[in-house]
Amino acid sequence: MAHAAVYHGEHEISFWPLPTGIGAFFIPIALLTYFAWERPLLGLVLMGIVLAFLAVGLAGWANEFFSRGHEEGLAGVAIVLFIISEVVIFGSMFGAFWAGRIGFADQWSQWIPKDLSLELALWLTLILWASSVTIVKAERSLEHGKRGASMAWLAATMGLGLLFVILHMNEWRHLWAAGFTMGANMYGTTFYALTGVHTSHVIVGLVIQLFLLVLGLSGKLTSQKMTIFRAAGLYWHFVDVMWMMVASNAYVVGGLK
Repeated sequence: MAHAAVYHGEHEISFWPLPTGIGAFFIPIALLTYFAWERPLLGLVLMGIVLAFLAVGLAGWANEFFSRGHEEGLAGVAIVLFIISEVVIFGSMFGAFWAGRIGFADQWSQWIPKDLSLELALWLTLILWASSVTIVKAERSLEHGKRGASMAWLAATMGLGLLFVILHMNEWRHLWAAGFTMGANMYGTTFYALTGVHTSHVIVGLVIQLFLLVLGLSGKLTSQKMTIFRAAGLYWHFVDVMWMMVASNAYVVGGLK
C-alpha cells in the first residue's frame, strides 16, 4: 500500500516582529496622549519612541528576509487586496463629500475660497503623472539588472512625490490663513478630509520608496527579489489615479459656484 507523502513545514523564528508590534501597539496611545489627554509633550515623546521601534523593527525584519529569506510570490495578491480596502476608505470619503455638497448646495458658493487654485491642482496632477513614469522606469531598469539607473529613477520618483507634498501643504497653509479652515464650513471639512487622506497616502508611498532605496543601495534589492518593488509601484499608481478623483471633486465639483 502506498504511503501518503509527509510534508515537513519550515518554521521560522524571528525577533523583529516584536519591536514592530510594540511600536504599532503604542500608536493609538501616543495619539490619545497628544489629542484626548492633552499632554502634547508626552504625546510627542511617545510618538518618537513609536517611530523608533517601527524603524528598527521593520528595518531588521527586511534585512533578515533579504539576507536569507525567499519570496513566496504573494506580494502582488496582497497589494491588490490592500488597494481594494483603500478604495472602500476613499469611497466613504467621496460619499461624505457629495452628501455635504448636495445637502448644503444653497450655501456652498459662499464657502468657496477665492485663493483656491485650479492651476495648482493641475500642476500637482502633472507632478504625480510624471512620478508614475519614473517609478515604471525604475522598476524596468532593475528588471534588466541596471541597479544604478533604477535607484536614480526611484530617487526622481521620491523627489516628485516630495514636491507634491510640499506644494500641497503650502496651499493648505495659505488657505488656512485666509480663513478656509477645517471647521469653517462643510466645504472646508470635506476638502481637508479628502486632500489630507490622499496626501497621507503619498507620504506612506514615499516611506516605502525610501525603504526600497536603502535596500537597493545596499545591494539587497535585485532582479531576483523585486516583488516588493512591483507592489510599491502598484500602490503608487493607485495613489496617482486616486488623486485625479480627489482633485476633480475637491477642486472642480467643490469649486463650482
